[in-house]
Amino acid sequence: MKRSPKPAAPPSDAELVKSFRELRLTGMADAWESLHQAASQQAWDGGRLLAALFEAEAARRDANRRGRLLKESRLPLHKSLSQMNQDLLPTAVRRQLPGLLRGDFLDRRQNLCVFGLPGRGKTHFLCALAQELVVNGRRILFSSTGKLIEKLLAAKARHQLDKELAKLDRFEAIILDDIGYVQHSREEMEVLFTLIAERYERGSLMISSNLAFSKWEQIFRDPMTAMAAVDRLVQHAVILHFDGDSLRVKLAQKTQNQETQEADMTPQT
Repeated sequence: MKRSPKPAAPPSDAELVKSFRELRLTGMADAWESLHQAASQQAWDGGRLLAALFEAEAARRDANRRGRLLKESRLPLHKSLSQMNQDLLPTAVRRQLPGLLRGDFLDRRQNLCVFGLPGRGKTHFLCALAQELVVNGRRILFSSTGKLIEKLLAAKARHQLDKELAKLDRFEAIILDDIGYVQHSREEMEVLFTLIAERYERGSLMISSNLAFSKWEQIFRDPMTAMAAVDRLVQHAVILHFDGDSLRVKLAQKTQNQETQEADMTPQT
């Protein structure tokens, strides 16, 4: 009578973790010890343990992807939603914020145009909104308008403008910050208009500007080009106005008042 082969010994914890890492299952590798212990203590069956391991791996990959998207976005991470006082937002902006956070405007390839005088919180608002969208898996790029124009001009000089614009196509939205501050030469105006035209109905632009659309001749230096750019932006757009007093001035006054109160409370020696 043939003897049955002796069953192989189960792999040790160290061997399993090593195998997980070799297969690039780092979530499983990091979670194995705690999940294996929980399975032993709570009498999980193999299916439940396996499901928990898959959940740990999925969570790790999701976190890694969010990290990559945030790094790729080049967003200033200190301008976050948690650091923004939503009570200071204009009422109309505050009302629209929940819908914008869902990202429906990206699905519709709508633009988001934010207008207001300096210091009203336009950049912080766009960056905070974009961070939340990126955390939810959206691909967004942040740039000052001037820096992006410089990059496109350099690509044009190398006869690679089309290639550079194609790279931008992978982003669902591009933030052009402070578009009203840039005084464009004709060549700069042309590449900016090309970017706006290329994004038309293909991807969203998120723009902050201290200049209303009616004053965009100051940007493009040509009424027809300004009209054509505005037409492409507003046809599919959410437009927000940041009015009221400067938030920077309010913050400075608040800080000064606090310092004055602390000085008044300090015992005199």
